[in-house]
Amino acid sequence: MTTQLDVAVELLDRSLAYTRVMLADVRPDLLHHPTPCAGWTLGRLLAHMEDALDAFIEAAAGRVAIEPVPASGTRVEALREKACALLGAWTAARWTGDTVAVGDAALEAALLVSTAALEITVHGWDVGQVTGRRTPVPDDLAAGLLPVARQVIHPADRGTRFAPERAAPSAAPSGARLLAWTGRDPLDMTEPLAGNSAEPTARRGLAS
Repeated sequence: MTTQLDVAVELLDRSLAYTRVMLADVRPDLLHHPTPCAGWTLGRLLAHMEDALDAFIEAAAGRVAIEPVPASGTRVEALREKACALLGAWTAARWTGDTVAVGDAALEAALLVSTAALEITVHGWDVGQVTGRRTPVPDDLAAGLLPVARQVIHPADRGTRFAPERAAPSAAPSGARLLAWTGRDPLDMTEPLAGNSAEPTARRGLAS
């Protein structure tokens, strides 16, 4: 019998496959280049992605610690290794219970894994904008992530963790609508986003 967690892990698998491709073009000379999010360089984004992967791996054991973000000399190889470890951890997760403790709060495991897939995908797209690969988010992946994004991104997040929602026609592909909901414009990246410049320094944002 397929569970909600099984569906979420499959979504995570596809998000990691997409983002691994985006990471292939990262070079040291690009680390100081700006990303689509205002105030973020590629190097800072990769460090954030590494910390988020650590948090999502911890979550497979049923609990995520909240602590300051450690300094990181992020390597793309480390991100690839942690991406594999993340998928393996959740594929083999065997703790009893349906929730994960995140600090003092509890989050449904399936929602946490789906949120991990959302964060990994969107930041993979961000990386691709910097490197020039710019592969769109696959529409089937985006269709699975769009309900998650609408559930976890709240109005209070706009202007801090996320830029305001961009306009997107209802008939637009799922990938375009997903990026628009997260404050990104897949068609015009000539201007940086007006949000995400105040990312909190304490671990761990579950989608940003």
